[in-house]
Amino acid sequence: MVLVVLDDVGYAQLGCYGSDIATPVIDGLAARGVRLANFHTTALCSPTRACLLTGRNHHSNGMARVADLAVGFPGYNGIIPKENGFLSEILGEHGYMPLAVGKWHLTPGDETHFAAPRDSWPCGRGFRHWYGFHGGETHQFVPNLFRDHTATLPPRSEEEGYHLTEDLADEAIAMLGALRSVEPEMPFYLHFATGACHSPHHAPDEWREQYRGKFDQGWDHWREETFARQQALGLLPEGTQLSPRPHWVPAWDELEPDDQAVAARFQECFAAFLAHTDAQIGRVLEFVEELGETDNTIVVVVSDNGASSEGGSLGSINDARIWNGVPAGRKELRARVDEIGTASTHNNYPWGWTMAGNTPFRRWKREVHEGGIADPCIVHWPAGIRARDEIRPQFAHAIDVLPTLLELIGVDAPAEIGGIAQAPIEGTSFAYLLDDGAAPEQHTTQYFEMLGSRAIYHDGWKAVTFKPLGHMYDDGIDPDAPFDEDVWELFDVRTDPSETTNLAEHDPERLAAMIDLWWEEARKYQVLPLDNRPVAALLAPRRPFHERDHAVFWPTNQPVPEENAINVRGRSHELRATVDIPVGVAPQGVLLAMGTVLGGWSFQVLDGCLRYVSNYVGRDRYTVEADVLIGPGAHELVMRFDARPDFSGTVHLLVDDVEVGTGEIPRTTPVRHSISGAGMTCGWEQGPPVGPGYAAPFRFTGTLHQVTVSVHDPARSRDPATEFEVIMSEQ
Repeated sequence: MVLVVLDDVGYAQLGCYGSDIATPVIDGLAARGVRLANFHTTALCSPTRACLLTGRNHHSNGMARVADLAVGFPGYNGIIPKENGFLSEILGEHGYMPLAVGKWHLTPGDETHFAAPRDSWPCGRGFRHWYGFHGGETHQFVPNLFRDHTATLPPRSEEEGYHLTEDLADEAIAMLGALRSVEPEMPFYLHFATGACHSPHHAPDEWREQYRGKFDQGWDHWREETFARQQALGLLPEGTQLSPRPHWVPAWDELEPDDQAVAARFQECFAAFLAHTDAQIGRVLEFVEELGETDNTIVVVVSDNGASSEGGSLGSINDARIWNGVPAGRKELRARVDEIGTASTHNNYPWGWTMAGNTPFRRWKREVHEGGIADPCIVHWPAGIRARDEIRPQFAHAIDVLPTLLELIGVDAPAEIGGIAQAPIEGTSFAYLLDDGAAPEQHTTQYFEMLGSRAIYHDGWKAVTFKPLGHMYDDGIDPDAPFDEDVWELFDVRTDPSETTNLAEHDPERLAAMIDLWWEEARKYQVLPLDNRPVAALLAPRRPFHERDHAVFWPTNQPVPEENAINVRGRSHELRATVDIPVGVAPQGVLLAMGTVLGGWSFQVLDGCLRYVSNYVGRDRYTVEADVLIGPGAHELVMRFDARPDFSGTVHLLVDDVEVGTGEIPRTTPVRHSISGAGMTCGWEQGPPVGPGYAAPFRFTGTLHQVTVSVHDPARSRDPATEFEVIMSEQ
């Protein structure tokens, strides 16, 4: 059994769902199996993944949004209860080998460090082995990786041709090969969760070049052509209309030519990332074929939510820039267009391509109109499914995947797992429709709630209300309005899946009944008390690491996540490293560092001299260097930063308390240094490097004993609204 979980791939972005992006492997699975045209998710990453793995609704799993935004209410606490057993736990008790490769994101960010409990990590929930990453995203050329219970480093560098998706495929193949070397008959469950196509949209150079010029006609034209292909494929009911372009998304023809070139390059990188991922999935399935097990291996391919709008109206080359209030503007994007998709950027396409990726639907990820919750789902099992290249219109949801797989392999949901009584499975198996396209729909009612936006599906009808998060775009809706002022829409999604004809005024009695049904389902599945105050979760962190004023770090290969590291942002502080330099060794390397090329700082020795580099959100780099060589022997190497209220400051470099260099840093990071799981490292850098003139990991060549960090000012006031955007941009 192989469950492939794609990330941020919208309904229209796979070839077999109407795209012209090359996905021949996934398309081949669809051609030899079944496509669900009416499959749904929760609209966000972690909640959908919890649904897939447990067969229970996201609020029943305590995963109303993401664990990083946990509050005390049962549906929102970010803790998946043990009575909601994982597919890995169930199959492990039936003789399967459960293996996880890739993205997890079911563990709170402050529990991903070396000393954290492991009960919510993959190997704490039934998987025998895991190789992948925590969090919503990671750099594809220099990822933040884990193996089982421990952080680990990529096996190669970017210069040596490393890419994460290729590495994940290598690991999946290696795990299956190792299994078959000792257990030729043991069934396996491979959970293969790529980082693709979440930002950053990184692909090898040769893949990006394949798509150069392919999207120059723009998102409006691409959307219309994709809609026509979807109609020709039979994915949509007859009479479906293409939803109108939202007023906050500009028409392609309104863009200036230079801005069109930038926007096209963003989409080229996304397409390359998706096509490259398809090829790596193909490598894994080719190995299953080599094992002689293709016919009897169930393969399911899904995405976790609709296409992402987190790139904003122009697109983003570094999401940390947005968090710190300095997004790249048109001028900078034009100047750096050739960097998009490379290791020095964290790129995400603009809203226009998000809209196109969800064709023909309205809205996108995070929201419960169809653009956020309608997703691809493909089932392939040559020995068990007679249907070939067939489409199914029946409603299905992420909670249905687990009961479907259990039914297909003949395993009953257990009453207990490890002595813990199990809650009822809430999903409905869709095994009934795989060989019978005319079978009556069995999953007839499903609620949706995400960050205050709500919807209910029932017998082909859908009622939905949108709750904005702040004022990202002007909908004319007050995000702070009470829930009882929400305006609901009503759609007959049997004939109008793109939600273009609102029947609320035409059929108010049906709408009222649907709203009542939503509240009934909400009471049943722990949605209440309804809470769209995700920022409130940030006001009372479970472990306030940011308030510490003293910490000691030792050189290990275990990075410290930024949320667990001592906070020096905007505060006067001192870094004090104790080292020994052998005779005849020119000292080089990192003493202590935070972040990557996308933002951070690095305290280091370069060419025998002490040095400090401050990287302001990947845009500006400031270097303070000594001109005194560090001789052999024991030394204390110090960087002292005198902060000013405007987040600027003065750096003093000292060797054995003698000042050897000083310089000004005009601006430092106010909110967060970097992204993609990067944190603090002692004696090395994760990379890509924070500063110029060296290559990561740039390990220290002398003996580094420890680095002490002392902070002299209180922590700056936190901005929960900005921190919320930080978390949401990583989902």
